[in-house]
Amino acid sequence: MSAQEISDAVERQISAETMAASLLTTPREGQKLSHGGKPYTTIREGLAFILVPEAAGKEKESSPKEPDPGKQSVFYNPIQQYNRDLSVLAIKAFGEEYLSDKSYIRGKRIEALSKKSVEKSKKRKRSDLEASSDDTVNQETTKKLAKNGQNGVSLDKDNNDPVANAAISSPPQTSLDPPTKSISPETVDTSKSKQNSESSIAHTQNEYKATFTILDALSATGLRALRYAHEIPFVTSVVANDLLPQATASIKLNVQHNRLEEKIRTNSSDAIAYMYGIAAGIHKNEPNAGKFDVIDLDPYGTAAPFLDAALHSLRDGGLLCVTCTDAGVFASVGYSEKTYSLYGGLPLKGPHSHEAGLRLILHAIATSAARHGLAIEPLLSLSIDFYARLFVRVKKSPVQVKFLAGKTMIVYNCDSGCGAWTTQLLGRNKEAKDRNGGKIYKHGLSQGPTAHPTCQHCGFKSHMAGPMYAGPLHSKPFITRILGSLPGLDHKTYATVDRIEGMLSTALDELLPVSSDIENASNSNNSLEFDHARLDHTPFYFILNAISKVIHCITPHENAFRGALVHLGYRVTRSHIKPGTIKTDAPWEVIWEVMREWVRQKAPLKEGALREGTAGWAIMHPGSQTPKSLSNLNGNKATATDSGTPAEPNPADCPADHKITGGILDGKTIAFDEKLGKNSDGKRLVRYPQNPRANWGPMSRAKGGE
Repeated sequence: MSAQEISDAVERQISAETMAASLLTTPREGQKLSHGGKPYTTIREGLAFILVPEAAGKEKESSPKEPDPGKQSVFYNPIQQYNRDLSVLAIKAFGEEYLSDKSYIRGKRIEALSKKSVEKSKKRKRSDLEASSDDTVNQETTKKLAKNGQNGVSLDKDNNDPVANAAISSPPQTSLDPPTKSISPETVDTSKSKQNSESSIAHTQNEYKATFTILDALSATGLRALRYAHEIPFVTSVVANDLLPQATASIKLNVQHNRLEEKIRTNSSDAIAYMYGIAAGIHKNEPNAGKFDVIDLDPYGTAAPFLDAALHSLRDGGLLCVTCTDAGVFASVGYSEKTYSLYGGLPLKGPHSHEAGLRLILHAIATSAARHGLAIEPLLSLSIDFYARLFVRVKKSPVQVKFLAGKTMIVYNCDSGCGAWTTQLLGRNKEAKDRNGGKIYKHGLSQGPTAHPTCQHCGFKSHMAGPMYAGPLHSKPFITRILGSLPGLDHKTYATVDRIEGMLSTALDELLPVSSDIENASNSNNSLEFDHARLDHTPFYFILNAISKVIHCITPHENAFRGALVHLGYRVTRSHIKPGTIKTDAPWEVIWEVMREWVRQKAPLKEGALREGTAGWAIMHPGSQTPKSLSNLNGNKATATDSGTPAEPNPADCPADHKITGGILDGKTIAFDEKLGKNSDGKRLVRYPQNPRANWGPMSRAKGGE
């Protein structure tokens, strides 16, 4: 048999298998089938399978050099698998706690109902006993009167017998029931009523089944909805909504192929109109109607237009999942007017712009929620690749909303000079004591400004950013719960689990504890309760490369710089957003003092490296000191070599126990101890993975009309 004949035979076999496969066939990865005269290929992600038309391709991405040759009929982006894996695990971790709280609250209600039922039963029993006692008295009176009449006793009104007179004035009431003994209410046996109440309540508990509903508001192919229904065992209903009829048809096809018709319901509507309709009760006749426990917003671009409607259709205590892919808006000053219109604040310029972007998105959610008496609790806020992903718990609490002004800040950012910043809170949440000595908060105005128009470190102009959210970005118990679920996961189902572990572990390290946390952990059993007055005192990170560039020196080793800050008594960690980041509670005065000491001890500057009038010159000549030459800064010992490279300082000329004179570190020593600054957890984590291929980013926007 020739090669051509073999090829033709293989093609005929594949064609026969494709025609034989249908939607009723058990799905498997790489499976080819035909439906409606169109050939499809099955792609697996997690436990879900989606059908991709062969004409559309599996990974159809466009770039400036390679424009998209055709329309994109099915939106499947493998780049977002990390987002979907993380979302499944986050919703699962949230749902376990949420349903536990839900059952606890219902149990309390049933317990209260049981007590109320028993009290009603006791009251009813007392009434019956009192009525029975009255009948007994009347019967005994009648017998006595009859007996007296037989013995010749006169029954006239002159008779002074009170019982007889009472009987004459009030004719006796007869009863068909036999006489009963007079029983006091205290001796009533209520065991039967308790048993009846308990059996009724047990019957109610057996009938009750906790519901957990999810709305995938912008579903596209329905892949998220499929994964939620497959991989979260306690999900009872998922609504997959999309505006485009073509997308809805694709969702129905995928739901049928995965055999999830009982769990997933498709809906073709504008997401905003649909969510407002849910809040207004317009869709109350639909199956599993009512507000949702989880709403996932994953649009192409910003989620800002959908926030208000989503908050209206979310249940009290529910989870709001938000994705924003417009990093060019919330993390860049190129479109500051657009940032303000979408998120209610101005962006921040500098290496830490992405962390400020997360706070802008949280500010938009918090202010939108506060208008309706809703308070937010950020559970996890991540900047990932080209987008932001946030998980926020929303609760009905007008009291907690009062803390929002005191957790909103503006930032004075020296973006054209040294890169330092100063924050300014809009309001103030002041702790006080009530009459009984309990803790309360008083809310008022914050005093300002906290910064001069020019930077106190380099003298350059500062620019304003914000307002933005000033509270913690993450919840430690929530992240710990997700990390605890990772060891038992199948890496084939969750292909990005290593990256999830690395990023969440780094995010957990960002939560530097404050003194109140330590006190609460030792004195309170409710240390995991969210504190709505808590602020993030380390709101931004900085990058060593950036601050080294200001003074034109060699960049310190990260562990050496961290060790110097730890040696001075400050706490240091890293950020999940970028490698080489430093988050610390040390003020900028200390950071620049450490950099000056780095230059003096380890990295002398080249002669002429800094020009007078630059930010670096001002940093190296702090305060009102007379400007010194670079040779003086280097201790008059280290000089440049003939090749122009900086000479290595002599250790004898730069003793490690050199004491700082003046300033915030007066009398203290700075030691660049790499061992002290090294991360001691011993874990080898994938914290900052490289992009797997070129043009790593969002695909082109899906369009209708294909």
